[in-house]
Amino acid sequence: MKRVLIATEKPFAPVALEKITDVINRAGYKLDLLEKYKTKAELLAAVSTANALIVRSDLIDRDVLDAGKNLEIVVRAGAGYDNVDTSYAKERSVVVMNTPGQNSNAVAELAIGLAIYGIRGFFGGNSGGELRGRTLGLHGYGYVARNVHRIARAFGMNVKVYTRYSKAQASSEGLEVTASLEELYASSDVVSIHVPARGEHLKSVSMAVLKHLKEGAIIVNTARKEVINEDDLCRFMEDRIDVKYLSDIAPDCAAKMISDFEERCYFTPKKIGAQTEEANTNAGVAAAEQIVGFFANGDQTFRVNK
Repeated sequence: MKRVLIATEKPFAPVALEKITDVINRAGYKLDLLEKYKTKAELLAAVSTANALIVRSDLIDRDVLDAGKNLEIVVRAGAGYDNVDTSYAKERSVVVMNTPGQNSNAVAELAIGLAIYGIRGFFGGNSGGELRGRTLGLHGYGYVARNVHRIARAFGMNVKVYTRYSKAQASSEGLEVTASLEELYASSDVVSIHVPARGEHLKSVSMAVLKHLKEGAIIVNTARKEVINEDDLCRFMEDRIDVKYLSDIAPDCAAKMISDFEERCYFTPKKIGAQTEEANTNAGVAAAEQIVGFFANGDQTFRVNK
């Protein structure tokens, strides 16, 4: 009998856990649960008997993979998977998957919410602005950005995008695709960032791009802090007192930004883009179903460490 371990420092919502359990039980597998663990030793002990592992933002490094002697698959219930050592997992012949798209609406709604918070002056009581009629620039066009596009249209915004990999998709939906990232930033009132923290995207939001921002622009980052060149961002905001930066993940330079630009930056207390009951359930159930598909049919559709 296959053993599936759910190891989550931040547990799934009860309704999500109930549905995940149902998927695992119907497949005839044994479900083990490790929630709110305090030490790495607890995780290492629990994973030692697992054939499959479902995690959220939990760190799955070499130690965990070595401890999981029977481990065949790890599924990150969510889109980002930088918390899993995918290269070492491949060395160990462990398949790593994510669940793309399952939390995209939740993150998209937060991005629009942050844009509203920014344009209304952080709800400080002073006169603000409206999103209708303004231009939204999407930096990337994956699952989340597509949902941001859908919501922004309902607000009456003009939407354009810079993407290297989804040009056909964006064009087919009537979006203007800019020729460069600089052009996107130069022509957008609100820029919403939706690229992964890897490869060419690392620190891609640098001074070379930021200097093109139009007056009064708002940057919303619900992606990862690593896509921002933080030194450049701080220097830029010192010079451009008209720009605001809002994110659901505090940068490493958060203390300086809050001290120097208190009225122009905002960070949620923790990363909350996917923190809704609906997204929690969707991602957890998808993770369980992908494990069943992998063991039953060898399905590796969402494998990220090929």
